[in-house]
Amino acid sequence: MGQTDGLRGMEEGRVVWGDPMAERPFAPPEAYEQPARPFASTGPQGHRQRMREKLVHRGPDSLADYELLEMLLYPAIRLGDTKPLAKALINRHGSLARVLSARADVLAREPQLGVNGAAALKLVQAAALRLAQAEAMEMPVLSNWDVLMGYLTAALARESTEQFRVLFLDPRNRLIADEVLHRGTVNHAPVYPREVLKRALELHSTALILVHNHPSGDPTPSGADVEMTRRIVAAAEPLEVSVHDHVVIAAGAWASLRQLGLM
Repeated sequence: MGQTDGLRGMEEGRVVWGDPMAERPFAPPEAYEQPARPFASTGPQGHRQRMREKLVHRGPDSLADYELLEMLLYPAIRLGDTKPLAKALINRHGSLARVLSARADVLAREPQLGVNGAAALKLVQAAALRLAQAEAMEMPVLSNWDVLMGYLTAALARESTEQFRVLFLDPRNRLIADEVLHRGTVNHAPVYPREVLKRALELHSTALILVHNHPSGDPTPSGADVEMTRRIVAAAEPLEVSVHDHVVIAAGAWASLRQLGLM
């Protein structure tokens, strides 16, 4: 192909590839755009946009649980209708709260959800817990008991295994730290008073609230719970560290050993 043929091809809006007979027109700009979305509902005038407008103009109380869940999945599942998946997840786990509190690896194995969807849902749970924790830290916890119980319930009520955690307080009973010291089985989490008090001294904490959960759903303290509490109280007394309470969290309920007269 000569230079004249090439220039003529450019002027005519076509490229001549090797053989002058094999001519291909320039691709128009729209050829490089993303392919059309398979579901019209994902477009700006579709279902997702209507759901966003419903949330903004009518508030979150206007949304059913499955609608909240389907919207939470939008960032992770960019195309398609997330409503069937949201309903299936709630049916399988029992409630929106149980979906959000399910283990990340369990969610990642859910059909159509995968790692991206699981991460999106666990991020929501983490943000909710951080918000509740921040509210609990803003004022002395003993005068903000309902907020504290709301936070602990959100953090522990739906755990499938026992956790033993300690709320470390300053001299004004404000929360310094909330730490999980032990994780256990479905009905046991080993606790060592020495480790609890060692951590309290490291944080310069002067008071503690002990917390653990009962995955069985019954918050009634066991004999072992009472005995363990008394051992920690006895170990804390010489160090001038107060143990304000030991709270047992279960699904939809909680029990205070102090209120029950068990410490």
